Amino acid sequence: MQREWRSSKLMKGIEGVIRRTIYRAVGLGDSEFDRPMIGVVNTWNELSPGHFHLKQVAEAVKAGVWQAGGTPLEFGAISTCGAIALGPSGGDALNYELPLRDALAASIEVVSEVHRLDGLALLSTCDNVVPGELLAAARLNLPSIVVTGGPMLPGSYGGKEILMPDVGSAVLGAYPLGRISDQDLSMWEKAACPTCGACPVLGTANSMQIITEALGMCLPGSSTIPAIYGERLSSARESGRKIVELVRSNLRPSDIITGAAFDNAIKVDLAIGGSTNVPLHLIAIARTIGVDVKLDRFDQLSRVTPCICAVRPNGPYNVVDLHRAGGVMAVMSQLMDRLDLDVLTVSGRTLRENLCQASCGNPDVVRPISDPVYREGGLAVLRGSLAPSGAIVRQSAVNKDRLSVKGPAVVFDSDEDSYRAIRNGTIRDGDIIIIRYEGPRGAPGMREVMLSTESIVGMGLDGKVSLVTDGRFSGFSRGPIIGHVSPEAALGGPIAAVKNGDSVVIDIPRRRLDLEVPDDEIRDRLAKWVAPEPKAKFGFLSLYAKTAEPAELGASMRA
Repeated sequence: MQREWRSSKLMKGIEGVIRRTIYRAVGLGDSEFDRPMIGVVNTWNELSPGHFHLKQVAEAVKAGVWQAGGTPLEFGAISTCGAIALGPSGGDALNYELPLRDALAASIEVVSEVHRLDGLALLSTCDNVVPGELLAAARLNLPSIVVTGGPMLPGSYGGKEILMPDVGSAVLGAYPLGRISDQDLSMWEKAACPTCGACPVLGTANSMQIITEALGMCLPGSSTIPAIYGERLSSARESGRKIVELVRSNLRPSDIITGAAFDNAIKVDLAIGGSTNVPLHLIAIARTIGVDVKLDRFDQLSRVTPCICAVRPNGPYNVVDLHRAGGVMAVMSQLMDRLDLDVLTVSGRTLRENLCQASCGNPDVVRPISDPVYREGGLAVLRGSLAPSGAIVRQSAVNKDRLSVKGPAVVFDSDEDSYRAIRNGTIRDGDIIIIRYEGPRGAPGMREVMLSTESIVGMGLDGKVSLVTDGRFSGFSRGPIIGHVSPEAALGGPIAAVKNGDSVVIDIPRRRLDLEVPDDEIRDRLAKWVAPEPKAKFGFLSLYAKTAEPAELGASMRA
């Protein structure tokens, strides 16, 4: 006997007349009303390469839904490209990027509940959009499948691979110093993004696509398929067919993204040396679905999970190289004895079954456990008197001679102020740059501290100075930069008490971040500290600033 769909309860008999009348206006008829109704959530827009191709991907998903006996109903969802906000004139736009995640999740929740959809196929590619859709899936707990957009192909100029991070570092560092010509910069601009898709490094976009597969929420092997490959459309059709199966079997996100699945995903993130933003997103998703994932879990697993993926910024390769080497399944095949293989995935099979034929096609890209890129995981969690509730560093992308340093603090209250000092040459070798009031509530929105970090790399200072902030970084970022310092300055955390010249100690191997100032002096300074006026006094950012949780809890909006 056929199970009654959630939507069908609203479509039958006299009570369903009004709803059937409305749906007939968009072309549905009697036969479609008896099928499971699948929401195809499309973040397509003409604003970014990560989403520009999703119109075609959505058509493939809908074809699969039809083939499997479902009724696809596509609706749009908001998405942005954080790279648009890069540069000295666009920084304020970055305030919206993390809050977008919660706004997107809310919009999907509203449409899905009003229309009583039976299942969701969620299309997305970029930084905060993929986790926003996962948040929605966790919140609604309807049968769901994520359809990622995949990476773009790498660019090339003069026989050299050119990617988007190279352009950012050039504009904010090398070009002002005269290290790159006008002609070369112009050619880099034209070469760096040759196709649709996510920038093909382990930035937040590709990191979160990979993590989605590691969680079991997209089809195995699908997250790293390049955006322009025909395989991308074939996988999308299969995803459309699969979501109908998931609805019929009532397999929900809570059956898939369990505590064991989160552990698997964390291990994969550490093994690939993924973005520092991944903990922020995974913790928020876990809390939404009722799984207890704490920041320290990342560090516990980092101690025993080596980084084995030599993809930028951890090595010379790109995400397309990773796909050709076997993608996420190749990474997980190297970690098999460290993973819970009995977790379910949206394929309807266990991880063990998905990995039965997985292998690595290029040991230079995905290294064996015995010969890792870095002996520990890509991320480390630091604590100490400057970050009692934690801070995050991408240790696999830090020069060995910057892993343990001590130096004088040079304090700034914004990324822009720090950037000007770096550009003016007032930062000296050995300085530790402190950038505060960039946290979830202080920014508000926990901006990516891009101007300063890209300038440090572009000007060749990443081997000479370090940076500490309560903000966050682009997933592109590399070098001795520590973010997510909590409690943040806007809430009176110790970072608000730092003064120019204070001695700061960074010891990544020992997981320490300390201010060498007596505890009673720190308490005295904070007692005299006055909270600054909110930067956002109305609108969505004001709402986010009032409701955002601390970074170590995922920085989600909570009433």
